[in-house]
Amino acid sequence: MSIISDYQKGWALRYLREAQEELIAAQKKPYMAPSLIVEAVKKAQAAIYYSLGDPASIETIVHQTIHKKQLAKNPVLKCLVEIERTIQEVAQTAENQREKALKWADDLIRTAKDIVQLFTGEQLD
Repeated sequence: MSIISDYQKGWALRYLREAQEELIAAQKKPYMAPSLIVEAVKKAQAAIYYSLGDPASIETIVHQTIHKKQLAKNPVLKCLVEIERTIQEVAQTAENQREKALKWADDLIRTAKDIVQLFTGEQLD
């Protein structure tokens, strides 16, 4: 049973699929890998945000927490802050350490898949 609307569910699943496709493309096209890797992790993050509720509000809360350098006490917010920091690291690493960035992106997409599956009720392979 899904605890989110069909609209949110549809976007979460779409972004997750696109993230996976971007990562596959990054592995096949090394010359385009840096931008594809960054797009993949951003889409994975969007999938998570849509599965949790209103993406714009969630993004604002995460960025405010990071900007204020607050320690997130809420475990969900803590996870979202860590995902944002990972995305920032991937963006900085993708250019010169492609394999490391690919690994981080793959891990983040797997995490997104687990979260989306939990909140949408969809069985994802």
